[in-house]
Amino acid sequence: MTGDAPGALATEGEYVAATGTVDALRERYPAAEIVDFGDAVIVPGFNDAHAHLAVAAEDMLHLDLSIDAVSSLAEIDAKLRAELARTRPGGWIRGSRYDDAKMAEGRVLTRWDLDDVSRDHPIMVLQIAGHWGVVNSKALELGGLDESSEDPPGGRFGRDAGGRLNGILFETAIFDFAYPQATRLPQTIAPASTPEDRLRGLGLAMQAFHAAGITSVTDAMCGPDDITLFETAQRREQLSMRVNMLLHFEHYGLLAQREIRTGSGDRRLRLGGIKAFVDGAIGGRTCLMDEPFEGTTDDFGMQTLSDAILSDVVRMAHQDGNRVCVHANGDRAIGKLLDQVEAAQREQPKPDLHHRIEHCSIVNDEILRRMKNVGAIAAPFGSYVHYHGGKLLEWYGPKRIERMFAHRSFIDHGVAVAGSSDYPCGPFQPLLALQSCVTRTGYDGTPLGLSQRITPYEALSLYTTNAAYASGEDDVKGRLAPGYLADFVALDDDPLTVDPATLGAVGVRATYVGGAKVWDRAA
Repeated sequence: MTGDAPGALATEGEYVAATGTVDALRERYPAAEIVDFGDAVIVPGFNDAHAHLAVAAEDMLHLDLSIDAVSSLAEIDAKLRAELARTRPGGWIRGSRYDDAKMAEGRVLTRWDLDDVSRDHPIMVLQIAGHWGVVNSKALELGGLDESSEDPPGGRFGRDAGGRLNGILFETAIFDFAYPQATRLPQTIAPASTPEDRLRGLGLAMQAFHAAGITSVTDAMCGPDDITLFETAQRREQLSMRVNMLLHFEHYGLLAQREIRTGSGDRRLRLGGIKAFVDGAIGGRTCLMDEPFEGTTDDFGMQTLSDAILSDVVRMAHQDGNRVCVHANGDRAIGKLLDQVEAAQREQPKPDLHHRIEHCSIVNDEILRRMKNVGAIAAPFGSYVHYHGGKLLEWYGPKRIERMFAHRSFIDHGVAVAGSSDYPCGPFQPLLALQSCVTRTGYDGTPLGLSQRITPYEALSLYTTNAAYASGEDDVKGRLAPGYLADFVALDDDPLTVDPATLGAVGVRATYVGGAKVWDRAA
């Protein structure tokens, strides 16, 4: 990512000291240890601009219900029953990454499916988008919910045709059960794991990320317990990944308490901004749009934060010099967010602050123009085209897909754009995201929004130089050049020259953070 292709690099401490030919660097550093990667191709470490590492740390401790593990509700039932046999009386049973759109039965999991497994143990299954989930009757009871319960602000309780709670909880309703980072309650209804167990889960999550070549991540929804998790791992020298944290706005008071702001921290762990939400999810089909979902006339999605609170959050952070990083998927949601960002910039111009729009999934020319004018950064999904495939056509229609995950449009309009997975909501493997962005072809072979295809170099930039810019670290990340961090990945092949349709299959041989090996395929 420097315009040349040196044959070697020398590292000193955590940084690249020099690049050049092998002979020149051997002469310059005669006592240096030499590591020969043979015919591997070295690229800067992949940087995921929006994922949920702390959530993944918790999920690693529970059932994997992703499409890689189950393909039917019957298989989910079997995994839940097996877990039931290992669970103490009354203990919670949890699973995540359930993809309703890919289940063989063609219907959605409900409270009654989970009740068939157990009425004595609370059970919670999170849908892959993370914006809704399903719980059984025992979990509803522990949450104090019954047929008379009213929908919470920014959320909804699913009901059957007879008006009974069906166990499906949308947006803030599921946040109160599962996400301590975002709940309005003193603690989530489903208790988090112990700190030591979460540290173990964090280690498992980081190793999975390193195996895909990831060296840095922006954790896009952190609360106090997550900060403690990362700080403990760093203190114990177990934080093998660089983490840029986005603090959920509900915990904004923590900034004054700790005397920190955007950019505080060090090269391993830092605060990157303030997180808030406007709407729901793409895969969860709850994003807020100008036009209704395909095949409907009145379903425009959900707004999860009121205009008044959104305005307060944006102005508060902006005035304090903190970057806001706001989840907005649908075009109506993005427009609402831009209204507030533009107003904040008019009232108190801070052109170098560069607020972020997380996901920024459905855009139009007017949105692109406004983003360019305020210097906003986009962090759209990298692999959603591949992962969801033809279902996107069913949900959003062909015309709208031409302006979804619009990497080509962002680049052509001069809007800064970074690559992100939103894991566990989408696959975390950056090379698969590169394939998705270059080919715009679903896992099922469906072409989706071909006008938004980008080149392999542009796709690689999303996860290196552009992601570094999105976190305000482009002076030390994203390139392998003197003075930059020695975070790099050894690949089996060159992502710029392989058949784009095979990018996701390019193997990762080894991953290094700060010149230290954190993952080795041969180990």
